[in-house]
Amino acid sequence: MRRCLSLLIMGLAASIAQAQTPPLPRGAATAPDQIRPLVGAWDIEQLGAPRKCTITLGVETAANGRQVRFPATCHRALPILGRVASWSVAPGGLPQLNDDAGKPLIVFARSKPNADIEGKGTDGQQYALSSKDHPRAPARPVQSAAERSATLAARPTAVDPASAPAADSLPGRYSVMRQANREACRLTLSGPPDASGRAPAGFDGRCDDTGLTIFDPAGWRYAAGRLTLIARRGHSVELIFENGQWRKDPAVGAPLLMRKLAQ
Repeated sequence: MRRCLSLLIMGLAASIAQAQTPPLPRGAATAPDQIRPLVGAWDIEQLGAPRKCTITLGVETAANGRQVRFPATCHRALPILGRVASWSVAPGGLPQLNDDAGKPLIVFARSKPNADIEGKGTDGQQYALSSKDHPRAPARPVQSAAERSATLAARPTAVDPASAPAADSLPGRYSVMRQANREACRLTLSGPPDASGRAPAGFDGRCDDTGLTIFDPAGWRYAAGRLTLIARRGHSVELIFENGQWRKDPAVGAPLLMRKLAQ
């Protein structure tokens, strides 16, 4: 009986301790790499005084920084927290607590590797910050070369409009390809564009490519060095000019190339 009672008390104590541990704040799993090690709960104390509190550094933006939360009782234990409105990353990569104007109230630093995190407040007091056993967002897994390539391919390519083809050079007949030098269809871009910036487009003869016939280009638009083909149903695909031809950008899904034909 005493053994069962002891186990029950231990279980209740563990449950209480777990309930008192603040969970990771919303958005921690997708937080930027720079702040991921800092997001979550921290114990802060005033050195030389029995005053401590638990604060949570959040991901969501606040006035001049990111959200910081703590119980109302912290205002009495550590009065300086009553002026804290946000947190941000100090130049040394550690957190700093800011007032509502974004000015630092406490900037934390390590004097030596693996030393405690300490900082002096604008009230003249010295404070220490400890992560203890509070949970932290796990580090992002290292991407493989293939994953990095896929991530880069999914990003739109930066285009210099000054070096892109002139808009008045675009109207004409094009060879449309899925692979280099293997024509799938021919497309005509008519012009000039109307007041909305859109001009007609359509197949030049028969097209046997199923994907292109489903897309059914009916118009085109050109801006900032990016050529947009507009489907009859309204969706679109963008292309950029590289190596004498146009290619779909971002380069995800089925490839699409266009080369202008001589008139």
